[in-house]
Amino acid sequence: MHTEIEKYLTFLKSRGSSEHTIAAYSSDLKQFSIFMVKYFPDGRINLKEVKRLYLRDFLRWLRNEGRSNRTLARKATTLKNFFLFCLKEKIVDEDPTQYLKIPKYEKMLPRHFTEAEMLQLLELPDENSKFGIRNRAMLEIMYSCGLRISEVGSLETRNIDFDNRIVKVMGKGRKERIIPFGKACRKALKHYLKVRAEFEPEPKEKTFFLSKSGIPLSGSEIREILSHYLNLIAQTTGYSPHSIRHAFATHLLEHGADLRGVQEMLGHANLSTTEIYTHLSLEEVKKVYQQAHARSSEKGKKK
Repeated sequence: MHTEIEKYLTFLKSRGSSEHTIAAYSSDLKQFSIFMVKYFPDGRINLKEVKRLYLRDFLRWLRNEGRSNRTLARKATTLKNFFLFCLKEKIVDEDPTQYLKIPKYEKMLPRHFTEAEMLQLLELPDENSKFGIRNRAMLEIMYSCGLRISEVGSLETRNIDFDNRIVKVMGKGRKERIIPFGKACRKALKHYLKVRAEFEPEPKEKTFFLSKSGIPLSGSEIREILSHYLNLIAQTTGYSPHSIRHAFATHLLEHGADLRGVQEMLGHANLSTTEIYTHLSLEEVKKVYQQAHARSSEKGKKK
């Protein structure tokens, strides 16, 4: 099964999946393969002989281990995608996940920073150093364009149009999209461009954001850099660099942006994925109403 897993992970990489996604799929499938040894004592797992009963047993074991329905749903989805790939590649003759039910769970609204918190966050990097200048530029373009970490890491200098203030991004599934950015973002990007040569004495690297060694920053390195600043702002747990992308979408909608326009900028294949941000905006509206309207609570009732 190890060979099939590696083949699937290679397929995900070719499709443009992020490091984070590939790592999650790899972890889930390796855990599943270890569990499958109980059905294949010799250790040689034959995927053609894997039955739906085995899959259900795996999910039941995870539940007994205290895993949440959200985790179970993710692992079940991993298995479905993996076996669908195996079916297309003729590794298996039938898909054992065809009737496997995905556990239901309550979808949590993604955490995002307020506009005031984002402004505070953007001011944190110390621009007296080349690293602070670079980090400020990363924060600015993430918030200005709603980029994923993988998109920041793969951004090429040639795809930034400073005159027209647009950036060309290669997103999930290697789908290209063009996103505008603001004047503040352009200022931060140009500031970094002036010191970029200090990261790479002999310009030859196409990637825009570089490490101190002059090579492209990995997704984990970008996540670590940004998390340092996020932890200084976040009032509670649950925030991550992806929260900046959530803030981008939420703030646009709060200021009247069209949902389909936001969908295009985020690079979502389905509008339903983008619609979660309308719920976020609605929560903000409710909060304002409850705080300000005379008849929003008990105080508005007649005595």
